[in-house]
Amino acid sequence: MYPSPPPLPEHAAGPSPYTYADAHRGHRRWSAPWHSRTVRAVALAALLTLSGVLILGIVRRQTGTEGFLVGVGLAVFPVPLLIAAFCWLDRIEPEPWRNLAFAFAWGSCAATLVAVLANGFATDWLANNIASASPTEAQAWGSTVIAPIVEEVMKAAAVLLLYRFRRRDFDGITDGIVIAGITATGFAFTENVLYLGSAFGEDQSMGHTGLNSLTAGTFFVRIVVSPFAHPLFTILTGLAVGAAAARYPRRRGARAGLVLLGLATAVLLHGIWNAASDLGDAGFLSVYGLFMVPVLLGLTWLALWARRQELLSVREHLAPYVATGWLASPEPTALSSLRTRALARDIARRAHGPAAARAVTSYVALATALSFHRRRARLTGPPPDFATRERELLEGLWRHRPWAGPALLQAWAGGTGMPGPAAPPAGEPRREP
Repeated sequence: MYPSPPPLPEHAAGPSPYTYADAHRGHRRWSAPWHSRTVRAVALAALLTLSGVLILGIVRRQTGTEGFLVGVGLAVFPVPLLIAAFCWLDRIEPEPWRNLAFAFAWGSCAATLVAVLANGFATDWLANNIASASPTEAQAWGSTVIAPIVEEVMKAAAVLLLYRFRRRDFDGITDGIVIAGITATGFAFTENVLYLGSAFGEDQSMGHTGLNSLTAGTFFVRIVVSPFAHPLFTILTGLAVGAAAARYPRRRGARAGLVLLGLATAVLLHGIWNAASDLGDAGFLSVYGLFMVPVLLGLTWLALWARRQELLSVREHLAPYVATGWLASPEPTALSSLRTRALARDIARRAHGPAAARAVTSYVALATALSFHRRRARLTGPPPDFATRERELLEGLWRHRPWAGPALLQAWAGGTGMPGPAAPPAGEPRREP
């Protein structure tokens, strides 16, 4: 048994958790089937599966079986590195795996399917209906105008869907960047399979091999030089969605305007990048150095700054729980340090084994979720279930505190010594985590 939990901090409870239920007691309202989470999940899984089967067939038909296998083998190289980078950025409050899986699947299946079909249709329409448009000109217009619009809109759809239906998991700029980056990584993977497989097929037909082959050149440009291109474009949209969610939660017009601005910027940069391929080596290098690298460095700095702001937010919004005894006074500051978090896990593992380390991990995750829950309530106003959710998070903290609390405090003090679990009240046995 644990000691009785402390009271909630002043002004933390928000409205009564029974307000909404009381207002609707006795009124059973009909709900459309598509309002069910299960129905939506099944429909979405079916859509992504169908998209995956169709895009697989299209790519294999264009590249051939051998080209497809070579394309997959070469295109997969940057994927683990990019996903690891985005997961590293998202360490403060990691996105649920289902959100990341959806984002990657949407980018690699649904978004690429629509992009391949729409880009091909638009290019053919331009060539057949515009008298002055030759096939080469139609291809250029499709690459620099049509493709950026279609592809960025389709990738942005994943970010907007998660913002709409997983609002609790969407807390600001970092989440927008991570979801956009994972989506674009999936899109780039499938697109690279198509380009590399097609290049391999052309090399096979012409007898080209080695470093002078089209496959080697395509690999160098798309995998070595610019694996970050698609993520970079879509991150601009994700950044805008995250900023809109954090800064303008109650102003629909401001949110829409900011998202459209981010999307337009992504389309513009994408169009400039695609146009660079027609400017020769000097033009390509100029665009790469003057646009891509500075934008990449700027967004990297912004992502790190946003993560730092989230850590500071953890300290600020957990402070009220110190006064009522839920947290020890150093804990909000300790929890705002990634180094201290990692050190606390190591201390708990060395002292008491993997179970204690897992307790620290759970404690840190719950504390972070609690701080974001409180921050979201400050921005948007407390939802009807604010107090219920707050109580769930606090009780979760209380269960893990006997093991996690001492390890966290020891890590904050410098990591010397081996802490033990907090002592329960006299006459009450300890509980393993």
